[in-house]
Amino acid sequence: MSTIRIGQQDVGEGHPCFVIAEIGINHNGDLELAKQLIRAAHDSGVRAVKFQKRTVDVVYSADELERPRESPFGTTNGDLKRGLEFGSAAYAEIDELCGELGIVWTASCWDEASIDVIAEFKPAFLKIASASLTDDDLLLKHRELGVPIILSTGMSSLEQVAHAVEVLGREDLILLHTTSTYPTDPDEINLLVMATLATTLGLPIGYSGHEAGILPSIASVALGAVVVERHLTLDRQMWGSDHAVSIEPAELAEMVEGIRSVQRALGKPKKEVLMAEIPVREKLRRVG
Repeated sequence: MSTIRIGQQDVGEGHPCFVIAEIGINHNGDLELAKQLIRAAHDSGVRAVKFQKRTVDVVYSADELERPRESPFGTTNGDLKRGLEFGSAAYAEIDELCGELGIVWTASCWDEASIDVIAEFKPAFLKIASASLTDDDLLLKHRELGVPIILSTGMSSLEQVAHAVEVLGREDLILLHTTSTYPTDPDEINLLVMATLATTLGLPIGYSGHEAGILPSIASVALGAVVVERHLTLDRQMWGSDHAVSIEPAELAEMVEGIRSVQRALGKPKKEVLMAEIPVREKLRRVG
């Protein structure tokens, strides 16, 4: 499978796993909290962070926006959704900080206008959420930017994934296996689906996890994941819908270290006697 260039990093077989810290909406509408999360991701060894971007009045119906929902922003679901959205000015500050740290950033865009906002900052790649996999027009809009695309495949059949690949085209495309439950029970993770995606569609594959803990995310690398994505929070007890199913900075750092250790341990497929084994062989083997 081909190597895909994302920013200054080569992504694919034989290269370090590309780890994405999903900040999403865990910034709670607070730019300073978003910056803290970016710094925490960087300090944990991650070189990519991702946000979520929506045009609220396009993505949600009027009835849904008027639904009663208490939050720090007001009494309706619309108040909450609008309060969580960053505009161009906030993303300009995010872009500046990421540039200073040498970390790439992007956003999952849930509508065409949101892509136009993120396009202002010339993202190194775009991430398409599982919820958008069947939206052909939105998929085609992503391709207009001419950057690599990472597509999550949760709550989708293999046929739906194959159709999305047909719409997007195969160039600079990575598929992420994910299960869209929060948190994901171990019996629902099904890491072996990655092999099905790889062999059936012939594309680089990765894993986007929503499980408690980090072991499945580390294990995915042994099964061929070239990208791993996890939600990041400073504290799982914080207010907000995604914090409880996120990992904290210490866990993220442990996960990155585990991924790097697994990649080193995978080594190479050729069976041979290592130089380090020769003194041991001479000491222990009676014959040969």
